[in-house]
Amino acid sequence: MAKVKQVGLLAAGCQPWNKDVCAASGDRFAYCATLAIYIYQLDLQYNEFKLRSIMSEHKKTITAISWCPDNPDLFASASADNLLIVWNLAEQKTVARLDNTKGVPASVSWCWNFADGVAFVSQRGPLYIWVYGGTDPGVTVHKEAHSFLSDICLFRWHPTKKGKLVFGHTDGSLSVFQPGSKGQKHVLRPESLEGTDEEDPVSALEWDPLSTDYLLVSNLHNGIRLVDSEALACITSFCFPSAAASVQCLAWVPSAPGMFITGDSQVGVLRVWNVSRSTPLDSFKLKKTGFHAMHVLNSPLAKKAQSSCSPSKSHHTSSTSEAIPPPTLSQNRSFSLPPGHAVCCFMDGGVGLYDMGAKKWDFLRDLGHVETIFDCKFKPDDHNLLATASFDGTIKIWDTDTLTAVYTSPGNEGVVYSLSWAPGDLNCIAGATSRNGAFIWDVKKGKIITRFNEHGKNGIFCISWSHKDSKRIATCSGDGFCIIRTIDGKILHKYKHPAAVFGCDWSQNNNTVRIWDYTQDVCINVLSGHAAPVRGLMWNTEIPYLLISGSWDYTIRVWDTRDGTCLDAVYDHGADVYGLTCHQSRPFTMASCSRDSTVRLWSLTPLISPLLLNILTNQPWEKIIGNTDTAMVPGSPPMLCGKVSRDIKQELDKLSSDIRVKKLRWFSECFSPPGGSSNLWDLVSVINGQDDSLLPASYSKGVMHMKHLLKFKTSEAQELTIVKMSKFGGGIGAPSKEERLIEAADIHLRLGQTQRYCELMVELGQWEKALSVAPGVSMKYWKKLMQRRADQLMAEDNDDAIPYCIATGDIKKLVTFFTGRGQLLEALIIAQGACEGNIRAPQSSPVNHMTNDVDNRLQYQSLLYKVCKELAEWYFQDGCSVLAACCHLAVDNIKLAMSSLIRGNELELAACVGIVLGEAANQSTAYCLELLARKYMTTTTWELSADLLRMIPDNHILLSKLCAFYPGSVAEINHFHESCGLPSLEECKALAEAAMCEGDLFSAVKFHLLSSDPENALRIGLDHVKEQLTRPDWTVDIVQPILDLMSYIRTDCLIKAKLTGARSELLILCGYIGGLLAIRRQYLSIVPALYEYTSQLMKRREVCVPLKIEQLSMELDTWRACTQSNSNPSSECQREEFSYLERRIQPTQPDGLVLCGADYVTGSNLPSHSDVQLSCFTGHRIQGPVFLLEDDKSAISLNDALMWAEVNPFSPLGTGLRINPF
Repeated sequence: MAKVKQVGLLAAGCQPWNKDVCAASGDRFAYCATLAIYIYQLDLQYNEFKLRSIMSEHKKTITAISWCPDNPDLFASASADNLLIVWNLAEQKTVARLDNTKGVPASVSWCWNFADGVAFVSQRGPLYIWVYGGTDPGVTVHKEAHSFLSDICLFRWHPTKKGKLVFGHTDGSLSVFQPGSKGQKHVLRPESLEGTDEEDPVSALEWDPLSTDYLLVSNLHNGIRLVDSEALACITSFCFPSAAASVQCLAWVPSAPGMFITGDSQVGVLRVWNVSRSTPLDSFKLKKTGFHAMHVLNSPLAKKAQSSCSPSKSHHTSSTSEAIPPPTLSQNRSFSLPPGHAVCCFMDGGVGLYDMGAKKWDFLRDLGHVETIFDCKFKPDDHNLLATASFDGTIKIWDTDTLTAVYTSPGNEGVVYSLSWAPGDLNCIAGATSRNGAFIWDVKKGKIITRFNEHGKNGIFCISWSHKDSKRIATCSGDGFCIIRTIDGKILHKYKHPAAVFGCDWSQNNNTVRIWDYTQDVCINVLSGHAAPVRGLMWNTEIPYLLISGSWDYTIRVWDTRDGTCLDAVYDHGADVYGLTCHQSRPFTMASCSRDSTVRLWSLTPLISPLLLNILTNQPWEKIIGNTDTAMVPGSPPMLCGKVSRDIKQELDKLSSDIRVKKLRWFSECFSPPGGSSNLWDLVSVINGQDDSLLPASYSKGVMHMKHLLKFKTSEAQELTIVKMSKFGGGIGAPSKEERLIEAADIHLRLGQTQRYCELMVELGQWEKALSVAPGVSMKYWKKLMQRRADQLMAEDNDDAIPYCIATGDIKKLVTFFTGRGQLLEALIIAQGACEGNIRAPQSSPVNHMTNDVDNRLQYQSLLYKVCKELAEWYFQDGCSVLAACCHLAVDNIKLAMSSLIRGNELELAACVGIVLGEAANQSTAYCLELLARKYMTTTTWELSADLLRMIPDNHILLSKLCAFYPGSVAEINHFHESCGLPSLEECKALAEAAMCEGDLFSAVKFHLLSSDPENALRIGLDHVKEQLTRPDWTVDIVQPILDLMSYIRTDCLIKAKLTGARSELLILCGYIGGLLAIRRQYLSIVPALYEYTSQLMKRREVCVPLKIEQLSMELDTWRACTQSNSNPSSECQREEFSYLERRIQPTQPDGLVLCGADYVTGSNLPSHSDVQLSCFTGHRIQGPVFLLEDDKSAISLNDALMWAEVNPFSPLGTGLRINPF
């Protein structure tokens, strides 16, 4: 099992280099960065798109991707290294590879006449057809599609006319081929290009899905045309509102015949068109940056309940003959888009899925790097901000708590090789580029404020801003110089090296200088393991011997430099690893960046986790904090030696109260990665009664306690209302004042502050919204607002004032209005209507605020709990168990909060939080400490395990289990027994016999396990359990405690040959009871595996247990039928059997620990390039952390391993060894 834990992923953006870089099929969509393809899939439970996999086999730029139209699991991609790959998405593996495409494929498409054939073309052709399966695999050339006079941009097969295809060329022309007809090459150039040598590349090309001959063509400069490929004529040229507008992408909307959409390439404007008219029906500005590619999903998503019937797709009609006429005012006052989803890719790397019918984003990743990321650095004064420098010419800043980009530099800098934050709160970044020298970017102002060009046109490979003297910046370059200058450009020092210089840095030591003598010419240590050059190196700031390296072999390795041991190797990046950086206040959180365009966040805590438990168990400081000389002794346990731990200790030394609470919180946050731990501790403080004034500013941005929600949200709304835009704007897509006011109004509305919402809507000019909600304040307020609107419209001499006056019964004002305009007849009619009683003011009725007030409050509170629980589960399923716990704490549900942390395997954090929460969390804390004790039942940490169990009030049985499992000589075992307050081996033997005489079977088994003859415990215990299972009224809680006790028999004893029969019986019974416990806890993924494991053990050896394989099979079928929605309906007999099963697994203590639902550790949702292990439970590829079993070959997911260990302590391989995934 990997010791370095992946805890965050900043996905790459979509590349802007090639045309066919996004695709969609069913409930999935895909886009490609430079070297990897990102696959997103709809999560039906939460109606949101999640990143499911990253395909990364290409070593050079991906040039095109295409989804198989007949099989949604098949997908093709091509790249600049002349490679074509067919992927199986369900299995996340390559199906076939073509290693020489004889040129770089510019466009790829699945063949119409082969189930497993892919067509591709490069430059001037020919069109190749690769059949990768079947009886006659190989590559053939299309008979006619070759010898073109202009390079090919892209090509498209006709979706219904088999064999027909069209090519778009860089000279603006098209080439059309179809079986049985002569091919037409280089036809239908834009009229303005006829007779010239000018080029105007075809930027988009799509067949009309309802016609055999019509297709839409977009040229980069000459706009969009609908052309007839048969008559070789242009039917319609479409006009843009501005001559400056140009289009790089377009797509038909399948749900609306004749309708298509385009994306402007300069600004992110989505335009909606109908082929029946030459101007757009409507346009929407979706982003500030231009479109690069788009694709409309062919079918509505499963989450949408579409009722519109799709048009008949006759091959004899076209979109023009079935065109929907443009809406007129009589039909519809405001045009609405047809239902459909468009995958939108933007020039800044942004990717989104836009719901056209609802006019909203279903998914939006605002931006991302589209190329190699060379460097990454945490901000000195705000450690949750991470800056990255990329080949794409930009520096981007990310919030590591939310994993979103918050700022981006202006760009166009060539390659940015290196970056360095200004010291303190200066909020500037220095960047080093390949061709434009170095620069300083002012983040808040959003612009470059200084440039340095002393290295000329030579690339600058490293830049470093001094953190002791904020006026000094060092750079080193390919010209061999290392230059130190002031920020105003004055050169202070210039050092010449004999070759290019790739690195420079300032000393961080404040008061000592160490000089190392290399004159002995002795290499202290060689760290061997990487298979390619190493680019990134980083020392851990707290553990002096920990060195982390990133290599061009795609791996990150962690080393113990004391003896050269590689502690862990991480394979998750899909390309060269370049940069490594450490979080300054969380020294065991690390970020890495790579040529695969991703940034990944890692936790190194599992490498040194006993340290946190030394803090938890209140060990002396000597076991926690030390000096470098002590820590560097080979084989010594890890010690904290850095600034962060020293600062925490100094702060603790100043305290006179709450020392334990602060100690647990501060060290827990130091060891935890970002993503909710600070939020969790803030909520713990609130529950424990801390004064609100002591809460940090960041508290209101996270999950708040419900008693604060109203106060903080109202404050946020007021802030949004009064905030003024800075002169230079905010960060990426900084909201306008209007957007801020809308956001503020929405907050007020959700808080029930209806009048404030109405006033903001009035300020925004959205009177209709204000007036529709105003009666919720009072009829008096609604009337007053109607009168204000009427006054405003009358001042504009607008007839729209009339209905407002009539509705409020303001006859006098309306008569005056008409009279003033000379419309006396109108005034007369109004007056007459009022006289006859047709127009009258609405009556306001007093509201009885006391009605059912108590009932309402209870109902709303119940609703609040339900919503918090649903939100918690959403966070949990997204791999954020800490934030899930925050949601439960927000409504004081401590049991479920602790359950979330335990199910997320955040055991150390849960134990710290539980101790601080006190009595309300005692049960959960005890369970956490028990699991942690199991984790450290290993050679060097037995005492730590005992210390953890001693913290549990009623710990006698738990310490007995620990001592029963402890291996060693007689003297060592007796010494360990004594330290745990238990009798010696001989005394235990006598106590066992005495207990047996008294009929205390549980104590007899316990003392036999603690004696020198533990096998006696098996004989007595197994007989008892088997006898219980023959009774009709047995339950899981009757037999499980004694089975669990027996499972702690020493492994060396259990695997003896003479205990083969007893061992088999113990494993079978533990497997069966484990299966029932898994049903109780809803561990759905391991229930079949536990039943199968039990059946296989019964087949392997004949044993005497009151179970039959047929019974196990029937129980499993019953469970499936009654609980799985995708199984066959259950029979009456099965329902009866399942009811019997449920009674058997019912817990005897209903108010016990709440642990229900699958475990899901942090990182489970993060796709990895190293997902190569298949689960021996399911045969499917494992996503997320993997747990290797004792044979070092069989693997299961860490989630399954944790659940298995919680219900059955023995390994799934049936060896008799215990499983320890904690």
